[in-house]
Amino acid sequence: MAKILNHRSWALVAVILLGIAVSLVAWNREPVPVPASGAVGATAAPATPRTMQGTDTDGQIQVLADGTPAGGGLVVDAELRKFFDYHLSAVGEKSLDAIRAEVEQALDQRLPSAAAAYAKRLLALYLAFKTALVDLEQRPELAGHGVAALRARLVGMQQLRARYFDEREVQGMFGFDDAYDLDAISRMEISQDKTLSDTQKQQGLAALDAARAPELRDAHDAPMAVVRLEETTARMRQNGASDDEVYRMRAAAFDPQAASRLAELDREEAAWKARIQAYLAERDRLLRANAREPEPVRLAALAALQESQFTPDEQRRLAAYER
Repeated sequence: MAKILNHRSWALVAVILLGIAVSLVAWNREPVPVPASGAVGATAAPATPRTMQGTDTDGQIQVLADGTPAGGGLVVDAELRKFFDYHLSAVGEKSLDAIRAEVEQALDQRLPSAAAAYAKRLLALYLAFKTALVDLEQRPELAGHGVAALRARLVGMQQLRARYFDEREVQGMFGFDDAYDLDAISRMEISQDKTLSDTQKQQGLAALDAARAPELRDAHDAPMAVVRLEETTARMRQNGASDDEVYRMRAAAFDPQAASRLAELDREEAAWKARIQAYLAERDRLLRANAREPEPVRLAALAALQESQFTPDEQRRLAAYER
């Protein structure tokens, strides 16, 4: 059970945590997911930055069916922030002004006018907050990796956010992450407190366990749930279980939607492995054909092969498969 989660396992954790995120939506009314497609007459999408090629847009923006409260019913939650961050990951390939314009255009295409206006206001505040955060992190008293510095950075970041967002916006966009970070820091403080006996430390950690919100507890337990799920899936496949039997096991462990996403992940992994096998065969053929060439020539040919078959992010994963 005690093993490091691999790339696939972290993808499975993300699938499980999708269900956890649903419970974090503010207000007890049913939100309506906003379709990703643009409105009629929308302009063509700009060229996708290389860092985003082959990826799906993070963050499912939602609006409440009745269009309230103020802000056109826009659900202000972590998904909205993920949508912003996904587009901001292109910084370095595009200017910040260009990225902001594209995000605003996407919001106009996806959302009703009142919700879009509110989302664009939040985007402007988020960009200002992120800019101020760079200055905050330069403060010498926040340097280091000790538990005191970690707590000081968290408090400083929370205080900085309060200058830009109201309490409801802070809770919606950052509440879960703050709770998770605070729980982790509190556990570090207890574990590193030399004035506490082992019994007192155990009692303190148990008190934190008891105080955890269900969503936080699920997020903490998700990695081990994934390990157990992977082990069960491997045993079933070794014993000849069909894809349908694996799906039904996963659906019983989580829900049908998660089981469907995991089945899709299985197909993506199988496709990735097939691409890797084809690449390795072509790489070996290429190296044999260029065996008498100088090393720079061989390396250039290998780089060209990689660039022709994989995105930059995928190329970074190739080293794990080289033999």
